[in-house]
Amino acid sequence: MKDEELPERISDLESLTLRSGNPGAEKWLHRPVKCLDHGFVYLAEYMGSDSSIVQAARVSYGQGTKKINEDKGLIRYLMRHAHTTPFEMCELQFHCKMPIFVARQWIRHRTANVNEYSGRYSEMSNEFYLPDASVLRKQSQSNRQGRSDEELTPKQNEKVLKILNTLYKNQYSGYKKLLDIGLTRELARMGLSVANYTQWYWKIDLHNLMHFLRLRLDGHAQYEIRVFGEAMAKIVKDSFPLAYEAFEDYRLNAKSFSGPELELLKQLRGKLPVDKNTARNMAMARFQNKRETQEFLDKLDALGWLTFNWLE
Repeated sequence: MKDEELPERISDLESLTLRSGNPGAEKWLHRPVKCLDHGFVYLAEYMGSDSSIVQAARVSYGQGTKKINEDKGLIRYLMRHAHTTPFEMCELQFHCKMPIFVARQWIRHRTANVNEYSGRYSEMSNEFYLPDASVLRKQSQSNRQGRSDEELTPKQNEKVLKILNTLYKNQYSGYKKLLDIGLTRELARMGLSVANYTQWYWKIDLHNLMHFLRLRLDGHAQYEIRVFGEAMAKIVKDSFPLAYEAFEDYRLNAKSFSGPELELLKQLRGKLPVDKNTARNMAMARFQNKRETQEFLDKLDALGWLTFNWLE
């Protein structure tokens, strides 16, 4: 194509590509979703759409399958029966900015390609996560890695935020002084906390992204990473509406029961709903484990199958 034949507007390129379009994803390209105080998530690039999932699945069965299954029905079948490879044919690349402690949780999902901002090559920013007072909580006594529902007093909230502000100011001031002395950037950053912001490009296929979302949208996930999960979920929902609906129905909002739990349900058949104390005693006798017992009770409660003795 000669230079004079090139399209004058970027939108004209749409008529020159053979790629399948994805209007839902296009809507989110380079549109940052604000997360926490300094963070964001935006869709930098994508590959595929709901139709790509369907096409990848049908290649296994031949074109004849198309006459039997509609796209939505096939996608829901794939999700319901954990046929994951068709979902792996779609990919999303995000540009994300988050506190370092969130990034360290995030990186545990080892199924993505990541390129992170480097404090060895560039100066770290003077941006630190300062939580809103509304999310400050005391340490949970039952969950070693989480918050409790117990709030701090207004005076305690004020003290916490004042301490954090002072720490951040002193940390960054010290960091700059080390740089001024001539200390290498890779060592000067040692004094900065995990509340300092970092950023990265994160590319992942749709199947593994939905696994990430299932864990990080859960109410037990740390609030800060849940915020990023919720931002990404908005993008995925628009980009792959049929797949996301199936994900919500069969993964995100579903409950699964283990073999031993099903055995207990068979014993309780005809007795549901059941008194909480009775269910707890039966579960403890079967599992010999407090955590597994509580998880089973939580499932019964979510299904409305527990009754409570309010005098206990």
